[in-house]
Amino acid sequence: MSSPVPAPHDVLVPSGPEAARPGLLPRLGAEAFGTLFIVVAGLGVPLFTIPDSSPLPAALAAGLAVTAGMLAFAHVSGGHFNPAITLGHLVAGRIRAGAAAAYVGAQLAGGLAGALALYGILRTLPGIADSRTAFDTVTAGFGEHSIIQAPLAAVLLLEMLGAAIVVAVFLGTSGRDTRDGGIRSAAPVAVGLTFAVLLQLGQSVGNLPFNPARAVASAVFSSGWAVGQLWVFLAAPLLGAAIAGLVFRSIGAAGTGAVVQAGTGEANEAGEPAETAEPGSSEAQEFFDGKRG
Repeated sequence: MSSPVPAPHDVLVPSGPEAARPGLLPRLGAEAFGTLFIVVAGLGVPLFTIPDSSPLPAALAAGLAVTAGMLAFAHVSGGHFNPAITLGHLVAGRIRAGAAAAYVGAQLAGGLAGALALYGILRTLPGIADSRTAFDTVTAGFGEHSIIQAPLAAVLLLEMLGAAIVVAVFLGTSGRDTRDGGIRSAAPVAVGLTFAVLLQLGQSVGNLPFNPARAVASAVFSSGWAVGQLWVFLAAPLLGAAIAGLVFRSIGAAGTGAVVQAGTGEANEAGEPAETAEPGSSEAQEFFDGKRG
């Protein structure tokens, strides 16, 4: 007698949280290398091209880099490459605190490595007298360091809003059941296009990155003023990400919390297999009832 063909649900949903999740080190490596790629593309294109003659705008190049990075590494780590996106996942209950902290560390390391490579290349070019001054042209700033002299309040609001939008798009497109394709198809394109649009806006205001890892990477190799203003580009996007994550935790967990999230390999936060989760006890309800922290 032939064996019955397993139902699609049994094939695609693992029996436990470890069944489809790579080890932590491969995930951290993917996050570091993906962030390095995004920083090299996002900072390198405007650094080494003349904007008026460049066939590819810097914002579009950075958005395409995000899409390519997610397509390449999302199946390993989820393809965050941005501490704001990781924080959004943490608040939404899609990643544990320890893994989130490790992700952020890997992203910062990858971003710094990418910026260091660009800085080293700048130092070899005879036509550039001061590499730090060159980095100033791609580093986020406000006030006198903004292209349009944007004040602190405007930059704070735009960074917070932009990060919230990016995180919402990421959570909305990657939070589907894996049977719908999830992050393998919709998320890379949606997130990449969102970044391209927002970076075009941010570039015209003050090189706003909507990514704390990229902000740190560029500030470290710029003039002293950049480090002094860095707190804005850390606090604002993280706050926006937390708001977006909280919204998805309150209204979206009921539809996505009982399935393994694509790319992250996480089951529900209790560590139970996805198919055993009770549909009546959503993670959002438990969070707001004080049962989860």
